[in-house]
Order: sequence, then C-alpha cells, then structure tokens
Amino acid sequence: MALHMYNVRRIRGVIQNLKAAKRTFGTGPEPEKQEKRVMDLEETFHIAGSRVFSGIQPTGIPHLGNYLGAIKSWVTLQEQYSCVLYSIVDLHSITLPQDPAALRQNILDMTASLLACGIDPERSILFQQSQVSEHTELGWILGCFTSMPRLRHLPQWKMKSGKKNEGSVGLLTYPVLQSADILLYKSTHVPVGEDQVQHLELAQDTARIFNYKYGDFFPVPKPLLSETRKIKSLRDPTAKMSKSDPQKMASVNITDTPDDVILKFRKAMTDFTSEVTFDPDRRPGVSNMVAIHAGVSGVTVDEVVHQSKGLDTAQYKQVVADAVIQTFSPIREEIERLRADPGYLKEVLSQGAEKAKELAIPVYHDVRRLIGFC
Repeated sequence: MALHMYNVRRIRGVIQNLKAAKRTFGTGPEPEKQEKRVMDLEETFHIAGSRVFSGIQPTGIPHLGNYLGAIKSWVTLQEQYSCVLYSIVDLHSITLPQDPAALRQNILDMTASLLACGIDPERSILFQQSQVSEHTELGWILGCFTSMPRLRHLPQWKMKSGKKNEGSVGLLTYPVLQSADILLYKSTHVPVGEDQVQHLELAQDTARIFNYKYGDFFPVPKPLLSETRKIKSLRDPTAKMSKSDPQKMASVNITDTPDDVILKFRKAMTDFTSEVTFDPDRRPGVSNMVAIHAGVSGVTVDEVVHQSKGLDTAQYKQVVADAVIQTFSPIREEIERLRADPGYLKEVLSQGAEKAKELAIPVYHDVRRLIGFC
C-alpha cells in the first residue's frame, strides 16, 4: 500500500510539473505532443487511483459464456488497475438451495478455474465473500436505506420469484448485499454485463443516498461494460448460455475434452444458409459462432467474418471448435493440477480474505462512526 501511494504521488508530481511546463513553454514547437503526454499521464493516474471489484458465484467449473463474458476481461484488468478485488460470492449462492458438500467443492473448483485462467493472487485480491463478515454487516446498514418497491422491480427478483412474486428474503435483498460488496471497498469501477447494469445502478443510488445523508464518503462506482457480445446457448441461440440449461449440448465448459467440444459445436444450431455472416437478428446461430470465435481469438467480428469467406457453416463450426480447444486445453490441464491440491486453493482464499479485510475494516469502521454506532 505504501508503494502504491508513492507511485500515485510520483505520477501526480510529474503531471503537475508537465502542466507547469506547458504554461511556461506552451508556445513551443510541439505543444500538441506536450498536451498528449499530460493527458496520458492523467489517465495513468486515474487508473492508478482506481479500485475494481467484481464477484462470481461458486457454480463449479465455468462455461464458455462465463469465460468470455467476465473472466477473460478480469485477467486484463489486473494489468490496467492498481487495486483489483475478485470475490467468490458464496453468500449470494445460497439464495437458492445448495448441497453443503457440493457448495464446498464448487468454491474450490471456481478458485482453481480462476487461477488457471490467469487470475494472479499477487496482482489481485481473490477471496471468498463469507470470510469477510463486513459484507453482511454493511449490507444490513445499506438495506435500511433501500425501499421494497425498488427491490421488487429489479430483474433478479422478477426472474426468480416467478409469476406469484414469491421468494426468500435473501433473494429479494440480494442486490443490497451486492451493493455492499462493491461499496465496502470504495470501489470506483465494476465490470458488468448489460443484464447487470440495473443492479449496479442500485449501488450507485445507494452511494448517493448515503453521501447525501452523511457527507461525501462512498465513490459512485462506474461500470466497465464488457466488449464481448453475450454468448448464447449452442442449442437455442436466442437464450444465453447457462449452466442450469438441462440440455448438455447447450453449453461448453472450460474443462470439456476436445472430443466433447467438437461434438457440441457440430450439433450447434445454425441455419440452412451456407455462408458465414454476422446478423444476430436474422441469423442468431451463426452469429453466436462468430461471437465465440472472435472472443477466443481476440479479433473483431468483422475480421472473423472476413477470414471465414468461402467456408460453409459445417466447416466453420469445426474452425470455431478448434479455436476453443486451443484456448481451453492449457487451462483445463492447469485446473486438473490445481484441483489435486485443495490445501493450496484454501490458502489462496485465506490470504485473499486477510488482504480484503485490511481494506474493508477501516471503511466499515468509518461507516459505523458516521451512522453513530461508535
């Protein structure tokens, strides 16, 4: 932390010196280059002074949609931001019934998967949510600032409570705990998909309400929208890829064998037009293949379509399957190695929780003081 503050002060000093130089020598021969350098350093400071938080439920081994929609970008964010926290949000998972033994294993499997995909405990804080009790304590406080009608209109409740509008208190207040997860660390940025924006808006509004009542305390977190298009089911390209899908051929897990991956893509639903194009409205199946191909290859949709000229859809499915296999093979091998050492995985989570607590405790202490608890 001391090193981080030193870096921030150093960047600030360089920016101030450059701005001073600009005022003195602004009429020099290359003022545009000077201005760009100032802007670049200001952006560096903006990132250096930021804090990213995101969470993922312990559903076991992630699937292709999880990887492209969240985990891949998480790995990149480690390089871009000075403070990044990733939480395995086991408290959120029990809004639905869980088998205790399965939950314990799923937490370790998710930990192994994140590490194998490139999450580095030396560059980010990876921890288990329930090991940091300040999450639930702050959640209770924030819940006292949140109205029931607001919670009932959020998509999570509407989707899972059904037509009868019934469900557990935990399911209803899930977004409040999500807000606490974010605000507990004074997070400035949160990676989200398009379907999660409303929940982040609740965290933003909660921060504003708290700040209005107690002074400027919580940063209002900003979304980091994923650039990857939402990955759809291989069997129903109008629905998102989901682990709960009863059709085994609908999703690709990152530990699937090459033969499994090839079979699933071979049976993926496309259409009868023998050409590779990207048109999600009229050709959702083929467009899903293109989105997957672009995601695992790290190129644009337009580049993928251009590279695939002359291929029919059957040939193209094989190309996409090969690209997925190439990406997932080393990850699958690393997951197998890590799963064989549960002690190491537990130690990673334990050390991550200690680091998370170091950040959480001072913030929660200040909240208690502002509220009047101490």
